[in-house]
Amino acid sequence: MIQSMDSPLSVGPDGIKIKPELMEREKLYHCLFDEKILLVYKDSQDVLNCYEVEEKELVDNVKTISNNDEIEKIFQDYIEKQNLKN
Repeated sequence: MIQSMDSPLSVGPDGIKIKPELMEREKLYHCLFDEKILLVYKDSQDVLNCYEVEEKELVDNVKTISNNDEIEKIFQDYIEKQNLKN
């Protein structure tokens, strides 16, 4: 998946490029690369927070979404499901 040049996250043959200057504060961004999800978040103090997720179920679910807003629901559903197992 190669995203547009004006996107805060772009994926190419060389890996992932992050452009924090294009990011909105307090918004979660994601991209898929090498069967992993990269989550990037810029907080209210402009600090970048990056997380890498390898959980296959989550990766497969994220592959099916059509917009960025759905990713939080996928993670929330996963957390609730895991809590029920414990």
